[in-house]
Amino acid sequence: MKPRSAYRFIRATRPFTFSVAIAACGLGTILALRDGYGSPWLALLIVATGILLQAAVNLINDHADLPMLEQERAAADPGHRVQVEAVMGAIRRNFRIGVLFLAIAFLIGLGLVWVQGWLLLFFVVVGLLGAYYYSAEPIHYKRRGLGVVLVFWLMGVLLVGGSALAMGAPLTLEVLLISVPFSLLTSLVLLGNEIRDQEADRRNGLRTLTVRIGPHRARQLFFLMLLAIYLSSLLLWWGGLVPYFWPQLLSLPLAWPAARAVWREDGDRRWLPQQTGRLFAVFALLFMLEYLVDGWLGGYF
Repeated sequence: MKPRSAYRFIRATRPFTFSVAIAACGLGTILALRDGYGSPWLALLIVATGILLQAAVNLINDHADLPMLEQERAAADPGHRVQVEAVMGAIRRNFRIGVLFLAIAFLIGLGLVWVQGWLLLFFVVVGLLGAYYYSAEPIHYKRRGLGVVLVFWLMGVLLVGGSALAMGAPLTLEVLLISVPFSLLTSLVLLGNEIRDQEADRRNGLRTLTVRIGPHRARQLFFLMLLAIYLSSLLLWWGGLVPYFWPQLLSLPLAWPAARAVWREDGDRRWLPQQTGRLFAVFALLFMLEYLVDGWLGGYF
């Protein structure tokens, strides 16, 4: 069982993961502002809704621990049973709050649909369903080994494209292509988490992608995705879709600790999610700054 403090509300929202929503929604809104759509205030609302959605995913995610805790409670002595029941109560409370956050995000989404058009409704509905069923039954697509794949689309491509659409911008192939490095990084963070937790996930019957394909292939996939992040950025710059490429290379020193931990057979992978999370945050910041600087120089903002 995780430490009881891990299920406290603030900690259960996992604020360090908010960078994913901030980056994806931020990129979509920046691209829209660059082309003259929306406003900074609308952009802030969209980013805040993305954070709400990310917090909901994290709060609902712990609900998948209940079957394991039920078994632990049945085998525990009376003193420990009280602690387990308290944790289960916190998980159920967080789950209800997570569902409430989803409902609020849905209402905001409906308001934006009313203003921007019905195409946005597809993104709202798919995004909410994806957030809920990440770890909720009967779909629980993380357990089915689809987390890394679907997160690429749901928390990457669709979140960037949906944010631009919510600003009133048209959904273009350019926006979707620009989202690819972000989407790969989002999946990389999740894959790093799976690689770290593979033994625990296997024991608990959680058949993530890493458990299904094995640790060796998962580590190979990690390196392929890491390479694809920088290669796709280079191709976007070469195709004229990204203003610069060299700033993204500044994030390479942060890629090294994660790459080293994964490369070595006996590497210490305890901090792999944090290492990939820091890489994501810095890469995303540099990526968005390129558009902001280019926008200021070009007079967009």
